[in-house]
Amino acid sequence: MESPRIVIRPPSYLAVLLAGTTACASGAPVQPGAAAPAAAAADAAMRPLASLADARVVVVPVQSLRAGDTLGFAAAAGEPRAYLALLDDEIAFALGERGLHPAWASGVETARMARRNPTFGVDAYALDAGELRTDPKKGGPELTPGLSSRLRALAALHGARYVVVPVELRFAGPRGAGRAVLRVVAIDARAAQLAWSGDVSSDPSSAFSPALAAGVAERLADLITAAR
Repeated sequence: MESPRIVIRPPSYLAVLLAGTTACASGAPVQPGAAAPAAAAADAAMRPLASLADARVVVVPVQSLRAGDTLGFAAAAGEPRAYLALLDDEIAFALGERGLHPAWASGVETARMARRNPTFGVDAYALDAGELRTDPKKGGPELTPGLSSRLRALAALHGARYVVVPVELRFAGPRGAGRAVLRVVAIDARAAQLAWSGDVSSDPSSAFSPALAAGVAERLADLITAAR
């Protein structure tokens, strides 16, 4: 199984917490049977959101599906919102299997909470999060005041500090080995700072398949904790 491609953001509350944990571990003697520092660092890279496993976190619905891929997978997926709803369900299932529910609110639950609190004026399915698609190495993404305010409102509904935004699903890869690729951004909503961003990919497939959604959902869960 291929590892997610990880892109680490500049220092933030989450990044400092992770760095502090690593620093403490590196200064301590390795006990018999304990993981070597290199192995621990590799595990941290594989699970950059592990420190949030026991926290209250809001996951929003997947925001968009990129059309026009050369594989024709997006066209085969049918109506975009219906396919993204399927992916939201797969993500909720994967997080539940890892024991993260109910502390981690799924996209469907987040949208439901927002509808029950119309005074917040937030549509969880339309957060205008397009700015978060940009690769950090290319000068982005940036967290605008408007988006920051909406995410802070959603986090408050769940008593959470962090929001995980599955920004965009796209299909990529050569013919015969297409993948579903999901851009994921974790945000410290209280501090209005990006904590982490990166892509997670499904296993390759020779043709469009519902398994692509399940595969990418599992990879998202892998960022947080190992399968049980």
